[in-house]
Amino acid sequence: MRVHGGPEAVESYIPILFFAAIAAVFPVAILLVMALFRQQAPNATKLSPYECGVVSSTDAHDHRFSVRYYLIAVLFVVFDVETVFLFPWAVMYDKLLLFGLIEMAIFLYILVLGYVYVWKRGALSWA
Repeated sequence: MRVHGGPEAVESYIPILFFAAIAAVFPVAILLVMALFRQQAPNATKLSPYECGVVSSTDAHDHRFSVRYYLIAVLFVVFDVETVFLFPWAVMYDKLLLFGLIEMAIFLYILVLGYVYVWKRGALSWA
């Protein structure tokens, strides 16, 4: 009877471990070389916050973003994920037939309900 997982099974993972080690060591080595050879000349211009080429009107640490920005960002992510699901469905539409159509219609219906809810609550208006 042959036992699985002998020494030859471990040897087959050596190339993968080698590339994983390179993938871990190489970025660290690059960062160390950059830290050793960089030019260190901080001045007031380099340390000041950049705001569209003009002098900052407020302290960068005191400025708080409105919650609306985060809400819009979350809504963007939700509808971006929708497009991630729509593209493979559109590619495979001829093979999915009626079941795929009904499934995607339910998915889009739920998303449209969420969109209408957010719209009715006024989350998309900036006024």
